[in-house]
This record gives sequence, C-alpha cells and structure tokens, in this order.
Amino acid sequence: MPLLMIPCKCTSSLPAHRISLGVKLLIMTFRIAGTLVILPLAVAGVIAASSGLPSAPLSSLQIYFIDVEGGQSTLFVTPDKHSLLIDTGWPDAESRDAQRIASAAKAAGIERIDDVLLTHYHVDHTGGVPQLVAKIPVGTFIDHGPNREVTDGSTVQAAEAYQRVLATQHYGHLVPKPGDVLSIQGMKITVVSADGNLIAQPLPGGGGANQYCAFSEKRPADQTENARSLGVLINYGKLRILDLGDLTRDKEMELMCPVNKLGHIDLLVVSHHGWNQSSSPALVDAIAPRVAIMDNSAKKGGSPSVWDTVEKAPGLEDLWQLHYSEEGGPTHNVEAARIANLQGPDTGNYLKVAAYPSGRLEVFNARTGTTKQYPPK
Repeated sequence: MPLLMIPCKCTSSLPAHRISLGVKLLIMTFRIAGTLVILPLAVAGVIAASSGLPSAPLSSLQIYFIDVEGGQSTLFVTPDKHSLLIDTGWPDAESRDAQRIASAAKAAGIERIDDVLLTHYHVDHTGGVPQLVAKIPVGTFIDHGPNREVTDGSTVQAAEAYQRVLATQHYGHLVPKPGDVLSIQGMKITVVSADGNLIAQPLPGGGGANQYCAFSEKRPADQTENARSLGVLINYGKLRILDLGDLTRDKEMELMCPVNKLGHIDLLVVSHHGWNQSSSPALVDAIAPRVAIMDNSAKKGGSPSVWDTVEKAPGLEDLWQLHYSEEGGPTHNVEAARIANLQGPDTGNYLKVAAYPSGRLEVFNARTGTTKQYPPK
C-alpha cells in the first residue's frame, strides 16, 4: 500500500520522543584486594535510544475536543508538540470556532498546527478553514479529494472557500486513499475510509466475524458528503483511537460486515455528533470502545437511539458529551459530571483526553475542572 509521509518538523537528529528520562542501571565489576566488587551506575535513558529501540514518549498525547457548537474540531498534540487537527468547525460567528481552536493550541503549547485533516466538506466540518488560517499558521491540509455534493449550497460554498485557501499555495496538500498511513511523528494514522471507498482488508487487531451485523438495520446508500468522510484509526502505543467523521450507516455496514475490519477501540469519537444516521450496532458494538466522546451541541446530535447504542456497547466504561442534548432530554444524557456544557448560555467548555501509550486514558472536563482516569486493560 502507498505510504504518505507528512514532513517532520524536527530540529534534532534524535527526536525527543526517542529519549527516555528514566534511569538505566549499568553493572560494572572489578576487583579490589582480591574481592569482586559489583557497582551499579546510573546512566541516562538515552542508552535505550542509541540502541535503536524506541522508548515510551515522555508524556501523553493530548486530545482537545473543542466545542464548535455541533460541528467537529479535535486537536491532537504529541509530547514533542507535533499536531493534527481534525476538522475546523463553522465559519462566521465572529471567528468563534477559529478562536477556540487557537486557544486550545495555546493551551497545548503550540504556535502552529502541522496538519489539518478535513473529514468532508459539510460546513460544520470545513467551513472554518479561512478563519483558522487567519488565526494560526497551518502546515498541510489533508482531504478526500473533490467535493461530491454539488447541489447543496452551503457545502459548495465551504468547499470553494477551502479551495481558495489551497490556491494561495502557502500550504501542503495530501489526498490519501484507504489503507494509506499518514506518518505524524509519535502517531500512526491509518486511513480506513475516504471518498466513499473503504479498506479492503482487516487491520491488525481486526478480522473476526462480526455477530452484530445481524442486529443492524440496512439502510439505502447515502448520497451526501457524509458517506465520503475521511475516517482514520490512530495508534498511539497500545492505544487505538477511531474518528470516522460523519460516515453513515450504509458505509459502516460495508466496513464492518461480515468481518470486523477494525478490531477493538479504546477511544471512540462518536460519529456524526451522535445523530441516528450513523453509529450502527455493527460498528459500535463490534469495536467495543472503552471510552466514547460525543461532539454534539444542545440542539444537534445526541439522538436517543444512538445514545442507547453507545451507552450499552460491550465494554464501555463511560460516554462523555460536549453538550447536554435537548433531543435526549432527562433520560438520554449522561450525568452532569461528564458533560462539558450544561443547559443555558454558550460557554464553550471543552473536554481533554490525556492518552498514554500504556493504554491509560484520563478525561478532563473544563467546566468542572475535574479528571477521571481509566487504567489500561
């Protein structure tokens, strides 16, 4: 399969993530007056790096689930400050979403975003591109290719505004295919869906028969940009993170039936803001996520049927929501401690996940200032 290498912005021939701050013990032996002496000497963990064996990153992968009011924008920042943004939220609103992304970047300690991946051209995912590049430098854009939904005015406008940004030739541009690997230092990012196409073979960890296909309703083929979403599986150490954008149920069934091509997932970005066009049991139950995060807004997403599917998924420890869902009401929202924005005026609170290569997850709620930990399985 092709390999897409996103340029590394390293300044050192030995990346910091290859250097452990742990201490190794070097055993030295010698004789004094006929007596054998064994002396442990502490030496820097760089020995592990110089041996050619990768050592664990110094800290966690930081993942900011930015509140863009029912769109999507998720920022990934590695310990070495390499960054990936998935989607840019809405345009207008006095650059509200671009400003929230820039604020998250500042909190993460970065002054530019290396790579921006656009799942598809709907305005709540791509519309914020012009305002984003006006707020913070961007290196490379990644998309599924041309807009295919040419009859929807807002989609056409969002796609054309993005193309005008690309036309300035100030940015790199990649169009990956399913099976391609995007190499961003510290993460392995495998494309599983793009432009209506899907991976043909199971990924490592997948390949088993999917018993949940029998419980999933078959739906007609979706004709919108949603079905063309650029979806990715992100590996970070032992952790597996899935973001399929707004991929629809018909494509989920193609991807997951009769064989589960993905395997189990640790962290799921709930597809399509929790709307019932996505998140079939064939996907959600089969991947058995440990933690799920839904980037809904008060009046968009959080459909009760999807909420039930995710909440009852095998092995799920917790679902988190960016907003209280008015559609969900009192019976289909998680407890307040796991909601970033409750009912009332827009406050723009985010959720942040610290993801460790050991498999540990920590979810921080900006509204409450509290963190919940999930030990590795």
